Amino acid sequence: MPASTPIEQAPTPLQFGRVGTSGTAPDHGAVLIEWELKRNCSMSPKQVLAVYASLCVISLVIATYFWMLGARLVMPFAWVELLCVGAALLVYARHADDAECVALRADRLTVEWRNGGRVERVEFLPEWVRIEPRRDDRSLIELLGQGQVIEVGRFVRPELRRALAEELRAAVRHGPLGWRRKASETEKLGNEP
Repeated sequence: MPASTPIEQAPTPLQFGRVGTSGTAPDHGAVLIEWELKRNCSMSPKQVLAVYASLCVISLVIATYFWMLGARLVMPFAWVELLCVGAALLVYARHADDAECVALRADRLTVEWRNGGRVERVEFLPEWVRIEPRRDDRSLIELLGQGQVIEVGRFVRPELRRALAEELRAAVRHGPLGWRRKASETEKLGNEP
């Protein structure tokens, strides 16, 4: 009787990430898995600018009308109001594009964290990276390896962070090609009658 070999289980479908190909020059066309975890913002910076511009026009038209009627203090208060609202919207717009991008290629795992104007980028060798919750299942997820540490999961609900950590671990274990095969098998099954 031949010895049975363990069958590697196929990876589960990705909940947070997507399988794709790299469009960058050094490894153009290479298979990768990418997770883009973004802040949940209701308005983009362009939309914030449009709303603020319309608010300025309306407020200054009303202030000008009352200023012409003799209420001289309306105009300075309108300008102070618009400056304060503008400052608050500037802070909002500055952080509207905050995100964590994790990309797994066959030879490296890249984590990029954008916060305001700052960008922090760390690269790991996939076979040497450890993925763990910082304290418990609801805390941020630490990626550790080669003397580097970075946390991800800021923009994921705390109750979903454990699932994200498990998905990252499985992706590192199977690699991007394992998911590419799984995605193509799923597509074939979906196309068959």
